[in-house]
Amino acid sequence: MNEATPASAAFPSLLRAQRVWDVELPHFDPEQAPAEPTELFHAWFADACAAGQPEPHTMQLATVDEDGLPDVRTLMLHGAAGGLWHFASHSGSRKGRQLAAHPRAALHFYWPALGRQIRIRGTVTTAPPAEATADLHARSTGALAAALVGHQSEPLGSVAELASASEAAWDHAQRQPEAEVPSWTLYELTANELEFFQGDARRRHVRLRYERDGEVWSTGLLWP
Repeated sequence: MNEATPASAAFPSLLRAQRVWDVELPHFDPEQAPAEPTELFHAWFADACAAGQPEPHTMQLATVDEDGLPDVRTLMLHGAAGGLWHFASHSGSRKGRQLAAHPRAALHFYWPALGRQIRIRGTVTTAPPAEATADLHARSTGALAAALVGHQSEPLGSVAELASASEAAWDHAQRQPEAEVPSWTLYELTANELEFFQGDARRRHVRLRYERDGEVWSTGLLWP
């Protein structure tokens, strides 16, 4: 039997020593929540930015593969308006293939600076190619360069191969800031269920769920 490394031996006690929410958590009154969830999302996002939450625009995207096995990864939110949440990727990536086969997904935001999280579930469609191109060109040179590298989720031979492709893509992006990437796809998640979670130091967490029925939203509370 292999002996545990120092890091592995220390892990259990290190894990148990961790604490959460060593900050003053905000109060959330669900009775004052708006009728439409996007408005509350915008308010909570602004609160997260004001609280200094690092990268509040990052989120987890959960999908399922062709065998029904779950998959999850972290990526950036590109927009949220009118019950639609936008994100982007290559159509040939793992997430792109999974969404093509099973166009349903879940999003998750976690903002520990405020003890808040938001869960969103819904159906996913693709925006027109012109919108995907405009979205890509509105981002940074680095974002365009990363898109130009391509081959997302494909096997990579070496780090050196990646470095070479990245250098070429950066040069391309700087020379042609309007370069197109045909595989770049803007996805729209139409939400049908959202949960807003406000943590509480005494574990009396407030969980407010929105559910869509046609164009009408209903709300209800969940036990922590």
